[in-house]
Amino acid sequence: MYGFFGIVVVAVMALLFLSIKVLPEYQRGVVLTLGRYTGTKGPGLVLLIPIIQRMMRVDLRVTVMDVPPQDVISRDNVSVRVNAVVYFRVVEPDKSMLQVANFFQATSQLAQTRLRSVLGQHELDEILSQRDSINHSLQQILDEATDPWGIKITNVEIKDVDLNETMVRAIARQAEAERERRAKVIHAEGEMQAAEKLRDAAAMLSQQPQALQLRYLQTLADMSSNGKSSTIVFPLPLDLIRPLLDNLPHISVPPSSHESRG
Repeated sequence: MYGFFGIVVVAVMALLFLSIKVLPEYQRGVVLTLGRYTGTKGPGLVLLIPIIQRMMRVDLRVTVMDVPPQDVISRDNVSVRVNAVVYFRVVEPDKSMLQVANFFQATSQLAQTRLRSVLGQHELDEILSQRDSINHSLQQILDEATDPWGIKITNVEIKDVDLNETMVRAIARQAEAERERRAKVIHAEGEMQAAEKLRDAAAMLSQQPQALQLRYLQTLADMSSNGKSSTIVFPLPLDLIRPLLDNLPHISVPPSSHESRG
């Protein structure tokens, strides 16, 4: 009698153990009753009917998935090796259990194929310089594809883009050529600006003969005060000093050659 009673107590304890489940805040339980979906439970205490009901736990926290390196051929026929990382979480636990056998593996395989497809539509320069735009495009594409599984892709980041040694040298030569081109353009623009300033100065001096005379005398003063003992023979056009000499009545200045011809 006591043995039978003990068996009954043990059976009741086992049934209670099987029927009482505790789910933490970050988990949900997908409950199947006789094989049919009957609801999502949790968090907290969950009571199940032993043998008749079964519960599958689903983690709702963000999952970090590393995408293995993929060999990608860009649109300009350059072979690169790219790896990425995908952040996703389950937003509909029932779909993640009922619509796909293994949502983690399915998301991983989808990320690998879409990574090759999207990067193959871009040239190498775009892959290297427009990562933010490519990451956003990948995130949208993966999010739309995993939506029927109850998965939300929160972020996609391209980690490394590996090039072979030949391409690295070619990119270095291209960058050097680009820097030389910019230097030549800047030098040409500087020469153009200097020519424009000289043209403006010449136009201004031509309107004021006195200013041209003062500039001429200043140049002579600069040449004589350079600290070197040298003799400089510098022609002095009469047209420059004519306005000064005309003010002296006792000195007559012969006409210049172009005035005598006129």
